[in-house]
Amino acid sequence: MRIQINQSSLANHINIVQKGISNRTTLQILDGILLETVNGKLKLTATDLEIRIETYLECDIIEEGSIVVNSRIFGDIIKKLPNSSINITVKDNNINITCESSEFNILGNSSYEYPELPTIINNSSFNIPKDLFKSAIRQTVFATTQDETRPILTGVLLEISNGIGSFVALDGYRLALRSIPLDSKEDVKIVIPGRVLGELNKILDDDEDLTITTAPGHIIFNMGDTIVSSRLLEGQFLNYKDIIRKDHKTNVKVNRREFQDSLERASLLAKEEKANLVKLNVTDNQIIIKSNSEIGNVNEQISSIQDGENINIAFNSKYVIDGIKAIDSEEIELHFMGSLNPCIITPVEDENYTYLVLPVRLAQEDY
Repeated sequence: MRIQINQSSLANHINIVQKGISNRTTLQILDGILLETVNGKLKLTATDLEIRIETYLECDIIEEGSIVVNSRIFGDIIKKLPNSSINITVKDNNINITCESSEFNILGNSSYEYPELPTIINNSSFNIPKDLFKSAIRQTVFATTQDETRPILTGVLLEISNGIGSFVALDGYRLALRSIPLDSKEDVKIVIPGRVLGELNKILDDDEDLTITTAPGHIIFNMGDTIVSSRLLEGQFLNYKDIIRKDHKTNVKVNRREFQDSLERASLLAKEEKANLVKLNVTDNQIIIKSNSEIGNVNEQISSIQDGENINIAFNSKYVIDGIKAIDSEEIELHFMGSLNPCIITPVEDENYTYLVLPVRLAQEDY
């Protein structure tokens, strides 16, 4: 193989495919990026057998070919070279890289050892605006669990019905639900690994639509020059619709920024060993937020518009703050059904996002 290619373009595409490489792989070949000439372009591929990223870029092909090169070494070399034209020559698994006055010679591996993409059949596709997809990821993926003993909850449920796509994430302590309109006539119910969505969010720009193809056990995200494919998670996702109550005893409208700032200040004294505990006293159109530890205590007070009875309730402050940060509107509404039931947080005048967080049980005298 012999090609001539632009340094900044190659460095950018290396950065994209490196997101498909896992630090925990036991197969040495998976530490590498597969370089191959395809239809007049250079194709870069990286995989950890769960997620696979392929990206194409323009180059001058002098001689066709392919090679697998160590991702870290190759990436570091290309990123440090001048922003100029790079010549890459491969002969007998030896890779020669020259750029202006720099020259590197490194060893590669035969492309025949690199795992092939499984053949996907019986698929269905639909398009989704990238900006909508990115916002759905941002507002849900943080609520997935990192606990590998519950693998189904490490992913985000995508449920499509009647042209509405619902993205749902939960970890046993909180739940995030974002609904968006989708141009799909088919009913879909799949669980996408949270890691895949997190990496996609870093790759996606806001231009044009994204094409998503689903097939038994797999999903493919086509962004034009870049294609990300992944295995789907298997198992029974919790019935989230049963968790979200429609009836509430107390509804409180509050400024999102003020509430977030007060919670963040109160959490400064909420230690992790005490579950980042903050206590909320909802009464007389105001919310009093308290937290205390061996170091001291804090009291915050913000005004609100309250409809319903007063309530004392406690939360892990991190879980509440995470959900509030994901909301874009200026005002939010807190819906309560007693101190032992989940609090449901929604943006005012936006029915497309719902965040639910479980309270921490405390005796009444602890408030």
